[in-house]
Amino acid sequence: MTSDAHDHVHGELEAHDLGLQHDLSELSEQRGRAWGRRGLLSLMGGIGVAAVAGCAASDSSTTASSSSSSSSSAVVPPGGGTGGTPPDGGAGGDSGVEVAEGEIPEETAGPYPGDGSNGPNVLTESGIVRSDITTSFGSASGVAGGVPTTVRLRVYDLSGEDITPLAGSAIYLWHCDREGRYSMYSDGVTEENYLRGVQEADEDGWLEFTTIFPACYSGRWPHMHFEIYESLAKATSADNKLRTSQLAIPKEICDEVYDNVEGYEQSVTNLAQLSLDTDGIFSDGYSLQLAKVTGSVDEGYTMTLNVPV
Repeated sequence: MTSDAHDHVHGELEAHDLGLQHDLSELSEQRGRAWGRRGLLSLMGGIGVAAVAGCAASDSSTTASSSSSSSSSAVVPPGGGTGGTPPDGGAGGDSGVEVAEGEIPEETAGPYPGDGSNGPNVLTESGIVRSDITTSFGSASGVAGGVPTTVRLRVYDLSGEDITPLAGSAIYLWHCDREGRYSMYSDGVTEENYLRGVQEADEDGWLEFTTIFPACYSGRWPHMHFEIYESLAKATSADNKLRTSQLAIPKEICDEVYDNVEGYEQSVTNLAQLSLDTDGIFSDGYSLQLAKVTGSVDEGYTMTLNVPV
């Protein structure tokens, strides 16, 4: 399999399903409107968004803003590489499920999922069920450096008449490191499995990961991947997933980290080539995937996102 970091730029732009979007910032204004069932489902995007206690009181949630975009082909990804064809076409085992309005959009898993759909399957390894994903486990010992980040996700079940938290569901989360590399695939970290983990939702649908702030690599807006499973027992193979999606990070937060923290220098250059509106994944809409973020460089960040399925 290739370890070319530029591969995941091309791989994630192929054959992803276009999800219907709803603007989280307008949800409170829309509650008084007469909706049909799909309008009610859209309301789920704004329920339960809360920051973890301990973030500075002066920190506020952020929304995305666009930056001017230009060709990113001249910028080498942080992980190195010269481009080429992603392994297996870069499809990453897309499920192609139909998504109703108000549900988290279906997106490509990219060429580096580690879920058995495109090479190795970390989901079958002892130790993958964990909250802290900053370190590798098993025979690996690597540690991902970067700004401490907490990711809080709340899963909702929209399949019935009532909108309820999906207690006992599971999420597999993975993302690139500070250098833009994906463990298990990219040069220098093929023997590592950090920044990958599975957690089970509590009775209120909440689950949480401790990780680091990811890089912005060439051609993609800063993001995290995740797959939703009905239960921990199902979270052993991509064949069982309910949905694959991606979390987007607001520009203001990315600028704050990349401009002020050592190790993210290449991300400054890469981010300048992009905007959420021109990103190959988020350009069709991203409001349901844009995390609410609180915190600071000194204290770390908390990213919170609702995941209605």
